[in-house]
Amino acid sequence: MAHHVQSLIEHYGYFGIILILVGGIVGLPLPDEIFLTYVGYSVYRETLSHFPALISAVVGAAGGITLSYYIGYRFGLPLLRKYGPKIHITEQKIDVTKKLFAKIGPILLVVGYFIPGVRHLTAYIAAINNYPFKKFAFFAYTGAIIWTFTFITLGEVLGEEWRYVGLYLSRYSMYLIALFIIIILIVYFIFKKRNSPK
Repeated sequence: MAHHVQSLIEHYGYFGIILILVGGIVGLPLPDEIFLTYVGYSVYRETLSHFPALISAVVGAAGGITLSYYIGYRFGLPLLRKYGPKIHITEQKIDVTKKLFAKIGPILLVVGYFIPGVRHLTAYIAAINNYPFKKFAFFAYTGAIIWTFTFITLGEVLGEEWRYVGLYLSRYSMYLIALFIIIILIVYFIFKKRNSPK
């Protein structure tokens, strides 16, 4: 991983950071957090400068999640309406999802970056639920700044120990996903109970 990233950065510089993160956010199987931590390690080694690396990472993450939003907006809902009933996704379920996203959309867009797998879906879900782009952009880009800053700074602070981030993520990522799903389910059932006819 480190060798490939180093080669990419040597050939494409900061533009390489943008390319990798756009691909990773859209859904390519790339270890985004490990990559960002390595970028931070490169800053530690003075191969990269902190501010340009951070700006490139934010541009890549924002570009990727915007592209995901566009794909969801352009193709998502028609596909769901056409093929959804075959996999038990009805109009009623789509409406419930819209209401849930309306309640906790900002949380999903900001915190979702830190949950592997979730960040690939939030923009798509936002788009198919017609979540306003201005609101989407505000929270999604805020999340991109926090997420990229966190892992780049972590790599810079850890220095030669940057690889421990990958070790801990591989060990505990499933627990984070499970916790996130539990929280979403709790919010969903509370919301459903409050809005059910008495």
